[in-house]
Amino acid sequence: MSEQDSANSALTELVASEDLRRQLEQAIAWLRDNLLTFNVALELSLIAIVVGAAIFVSPRLKRLVSTQLMPRIKGDMARRGVDSFRIIMVPIATLILLNVASIGLTVAGQSTAWVSAAISLVTAWIVIRLVTLIIRSQFWSRVAFYVVWPIAALDVFGILDDVVAYLDAAAIPLGTTTDGAERQISALDVVRGFLAFVLFFWIANMASRFLSHRIHQIEELTPSLQALIIKILNILLPVIAVFAALQLIGVNLAALAVFSGAIGLGIGLGLQRTVANLIAGFTLIADKSIKPGDVVTVGDTFGWVTSLGARYVSIRTRDGTEHLVPNEDFINNGVINWSHQDRAVRIHAPVGVAYGTEDLRLVQQLCQEAAAETERVLQSPKPVCNLVEFGSSSVDFDLRFWITDPQNGVGNVRSAVYLNIWDRLKANNIEIPFPQRDLHIRSSDLDPKSDLVPRPDEFVRPALVKGGDD
Repeated sequence: MSEQDSANSALTELVASEDLRRQLEQAIAWLRDNLLTFNVALELSLIAIVVGAAIFVSPRLKRLVSTQLMPRIKGDMARRGVDSFRIIMVPIATLILLNVASIGLTVAGQSTAWVSAAISLVTAWIVIRLVTLIIRSQFWSRVAFYVVWPIAALDVFGILDDVVAYLDAAAIPLGTTTDGAERQISALDVVRGFLAFVLFFWIANMASRFLSHRIHQIEELTPSLQALIIKILNILLPVIAVFAALQLIGVNLAALAVFSGAIGLGIGLGLQRTVANLIAGFTLIADKSIKPGDVVTVGDTFGWVTSLGARYVSIRTRDGTEHLVPNEDFINNGVINWSHQDRAVRIHAPVGVAYGTEDLRLVQQLCQEAAAETERVLQSPKPVCNLVEFGSSSVDFDLRFWITDPQNGVGNVRSAVYLNIWDRLKANNIEIPFPQRDLHIRSSDLDPKSDLVPRPDEFVRPALVKGGDD
């Protein structure tokens, strides 16, 4: 490096250090003139004292509202309003005390700039908090609070326009259009797009809930048609929200056609099961094979259909658990719908009696009477008991009876019938056998008195056979 270059480098470093020193001096001077003053210290101290006093007083005010005011309010809306104010008692108390402090500073002839800014911030906090209390969804309430309140804070301090200008200037070029115009996306476009998506999705969610509630109240619509309309709304409204948000931030929707091939490939590879479940859900509703309130058996799951989702059917079992069964399982694996067309269901109860039973017709009669006297069993058609086969250990009968309330359970009514059968067979000395095997030894060369002959109470284990060529 030459001497000239070294001198230029040293001069550049000196200028840079001088600029840094000048900026640092300006920052210190601004802090000294605007923050490190008696008026600012007085206002900040008052704000700190007010916040501490509000935190100290608010629990007592909440207790006073809960014990004295709430019991005297009868209307539901009024109680909800008072309860909302009770929840935000700290900012309300802070706002009241800040206004008192502002009046005191004005009377004393002191500046109230910082106290006024604090009043504006607390007021915005209260308004936003009331809005979030109205929104029932906890997620959307938090989104509204953490997005709107910082914007209000920036506006109170008068730097919102500067922040917007800075975000708009931070842009990434995307090339030029066919007419020569430059395309770019800025940080402001990203923020605006995010806020637009949040707003439109929240509106779509609220509209979907409202319309679903109103559709459920229309008695002229069947449950399957109600589920179909609600499912269409749950898909259509978010799609409309997406397109509305894209249009609002200035995205050309015609340009999205370029990505249609990639989207189709993604659906074909990664989302095929999701799409299959979606189409299967529409099929189930269209052919009315499954509807809310049906009593179904899917595999080993028995329960009631509580809702038909976009991807799954919710089945509530008798033990209170919710099984989320994919829609395509109903089409691929099949389902037993106990209440599809008619809720009358015939139940089988196999019964076996010993071969020593003398009167098999009496067994038929006792089984039929046991079923007929069981609660929930229909008298017409009457229970029928048929002899089906002579089994290996018993004479087998098949008792068949009808019920009309499978939603109340099938296993419990079969259990009640079996208990009645047990009592009646025992009362008539009819034996219900268990599997038995008889062993007959036709001949043997062993001496019966020999120790090699096993006694009846001994367990004879089969000898292990060693494999080999011999």
